[in-house]
Amino acid sequence: MNARRTFAGSLAAGLLAAAALISVQSADAATGPGELPFGSATTVGLHNAYDPAAFGYLAQGLDTGTGMIELDAWTDTITKEWKVSHSNPLGNANNCVTASTPAQLYTGGANKNLETCLDDVRVWLGAHPGAGPLVVKLELKGGFAANRGMGPAQLDSLIAGHLGSAVFRPADLLAKPGGGAYPTADEAAKAGNWPSRAALAGRVLVYVIPGTVEEGNPFDTLHTDVEYGRHLRDLAAAGRIGDAQVFPAVHGAAAGDPRGKYGEAAIRPWFVLFDGDAATYTGGGIDTGWYDSRHYLLVLTDAHNVAPAISATDPTVDQARSRTEQLARAHASIVSSDWRRLPAVQSLVLARG
Repeated sequence: MNARRTFAGSLAAGLLAAAALISVQSADAATGPGELPFGSATTVGLHNAYDPAAFGYLAQGLDTGTGMIELDAWTDTITKEWKVSHSNPLGNANNCVTASTPAQLYTGGANKNLETCLDDVRVWLGAHPGAGPLVVKLELKGGFAANRGMGPAQLDSLIAGHLGSAVFRPADLLAKPGGGAYPTADEAAKAGNWPSRAALAGRVLVYVIPGTVEEGNPFDTLHTDVEYGRHLRDLAAAGRIGDAQVFPAVHGAAAGDPRGKYGEAAIRPWFVLFDGDAATYTGGGIDTGWYDSRHYLLVLTDAHNVAPAISATDPTVDQARSRTEQLARAHASIVSSDWRRLPAVQSLVLARG
């Protein structure tokens, strides 16, 4: 077992060294990847990185140098636990382990709650202080259950308790470098107030989307995005925006300003992150440059389906790199995929647009 862990550690170190070199070579010739503002870069992310079929341990997904991992979570209102699995709302099915040291990231029993997955991220970043920024995409499969004590405030508390100061919060986006703050996330983003990637090394940005079960539930009339958008609005009004740990995302590609679907105009300025199908975004009829010009973050999912389609899991390095470059030109902030065995692509940092 010790020999296997030594080999795994050596392999991970080699992959990270290669990834760092590739990332430097891939950035705009005049601007290194660290100097790019966070909102002006394109990186690659891993869909369902928590899946044991993808990686034996979550840390192995992080070892690829990826810019994003996705976690699916359920509110278990019976035990008041946030379960991490694809389809079991009452149990865990994931590759998160109970680690307090870097060595423990690659050993021990898996199938833990959300807080343990976040602990794994924190421990891994502690061992790789120059890595990141890392985006954690959180799909709340069934949505919040605030009426049962599992709402936005409880999620904020959990994230703050397990990621601590590593979190890049909405309040951090609002803060002006010379003092003071922008009143909304929209105004801060349009002002280009994203820090450089170098300034965000070791940091984590968490965003949430409504889950597939929630979106398909005709009895659920308050979805995750609206609920967290209201939460941000109310915290800001109360002078407590620093409590918020999460960015809500507008889910689903649409033409124009997709925030128009929200009937409550007061929550619209709290959405600066958009998540949807890459083929829909790039298939015509949607101006993706609109997002880039306003410095909004745009996550393009199922990157393999953009014409011409390539393998969802095992394209060649050249195919995956070409697709990433194609979507960077299409103004993606993150290109989401299941390219689990391509660290040379997962670690890319490109100039956006």
